[in-house]
Amino acid sequence: MSWITPITLQNDRAELVPLSQEHHAALVEAAEDGELWNLWYTFVPTPDGMAAEIDRRLDLQQAGSMLPFAIMDMALGKPVGMTTYMNIEAPARRLEIGSTWYRTSVQRTGLNTHVKYLMLAHAFETLGCNAVEFRTHFFNRQSRTAIERLGAKLDGILRAHSILPNGTIRDTAVYSITAAEWPMVRANLAHMSTR
Repeated sequence: MSWITPITLQNDRAELVPLSQEHHAALVEAAEDGELWNLWYTFVPTPDGMAAEIDRRLDLQQAGSMLPFAIMDMALGKPVGMTTYMNIEAPARRLEIGSTWYRTSVQRTGLNTHVKYLMLAHAFETLGCNAVEFRTHFFNRQSRTAIERLGAKLDGILRAHSILPNGTIRDTAVYSITAAEWPMVRANLAHMSTR
């Protein structure tokens, strides 16, 4: 039995449901809100590439290295983006939360705080993780600010870490939250979620 299995996570603002091709049309609409695939420092699938991206994430789930979710905004009642548990290291009880994107109209609305609370609570309190990691492009200031707001600490920068589709070389900012830090981070997120 796998350490991490598909699950639905929910609070009053967000619901994370196991990703499937049934979410395709709504996720295409979400990506079109702001033409997110044009951001050079991150990856959001194009409308034409959405089905392949869903399949890619589901294939990684079958391989045991990813658990992908569709992000549902409870107010809208439909998918507004995607996120995953990825780079799953069961022996070390460690994983990364990543490959996350949201339609432009729900960014900076507090939805991300609710989503990350759900994912972190499940990772630490149910899965017993020792650490949860976040990675983002050094130049993705919006993502870095959001990760830092959660209470994650910068572990370092992996310089010349990967090559992006546009040919630029990515420096990757690596952050983490440890199990010992989770009670403080949980209190911070609970406070942020009430505002």
